[in-house]
Amino acid sequence: MSTFIEDRDLASSRDCPIVEGKRQIQHVAPRTADVGGIPVNRVLPSRHRRLVGAWCFLDHAGPAVFKGDSRGLRVGPHPHIGLQTFTWMIEGEVLHRDSLGNEQVIRPGQVNLMTAGRGISHTEESVPGERHLHAAQLWIALPEAHRETEPRFDHYPDLPAWEAQGVAFTLLTGEFAGRKAPTLAFSPLVGLDLVAREATTLELSLREDFEYGLLSLEGELDIEGETFPPNELAYLGRGRDRVTLSLPEGARVILVGGEPLDEEILIWWNFVGHSKAEIAEAQRDWETGSERFGRIPDYDGEPLTPPPLPWKA
Repeated sequence: MSTFIEDRDLASSRDCPIVEGKRQIQHVAPRTADVGGIPVNRVLPSRHRRLVGAWCFLDHAGPAVFKGDSRGLRVGPHPHIGLQTFTWMIEGEVLHRDSLGNEQVIRPGQVNLMTAGRGISHTEESVPGERHLHAAQLWIALPEAHRETEPRFDHYPDLPAWEAQGVAFTLLTGEFAGRKAPTLAFSPLVGLDLVAREATTLELSLREDFEYGLLSLEGELDIEGETFPPNELAYLGRGRDRVTLSLPEGARVILVGGEPLDEEILIWWNFVGHSKAEIAEAQRDWETGSERFGRIPDYDGEPLTPPPLPWKA
């Protein structure tokens, strides 16, 4: 991850225009990236959309099938500051290790949440013998007031789940439809996974003070007559109290939303910060082996090396 985005005008507007009485939806195309040897579709951040609430990063990994002598996903030791990493596992099993000493396998239907705060490092790798991987990997920017919070790791094997209108819902974080997820959050957020058991049309209630994005992970998504293929983000903006979706059987969609984070957020490599100086300090600390990021002794491989900063530190 080496994105650095400063195009604020294009990527920061939260009010999708109304044309002929219809609120428009922004199309955000994905780009391909490589994470631990796995090709992923990345939709956040981009020059066209930097944030959805505090959600500042969204990768769709897989579905992938590992063949031959492939060891699957392998992401070596790397640091984070100023964010929460949020992994929603759909298929396969991945082992998380971090510099606090946590080791946790994440399985389908579970969320791993790592709060980096002032600094943490971790690794991710497919468990031995695992041949599949399908997941959504997201980052949540910590508000400035919480950027120096103590690092921690939380695992959520049980999340609110229900079925309605031919759709299986899982609430990943926040509140929705009278339910509340246990997931730790530092700003008002919502994350929702929807799987269509049959072809269906449904209406979702929204909060007008939240901004929202919808991403199809499998199957074509229709939003009020507008089509979105898999991996293209539909940015709804704010000011909506509902949205109507049409889904084919087997479609899978993730909804993310939250109260707009009206703070300067910078993303470089694996760091989220509120200033260039903050990010430059974190990169120096990682490159010099500072105790700030600890160690992960049980990983068989080299730590990741950041690219040079794109500005003069």
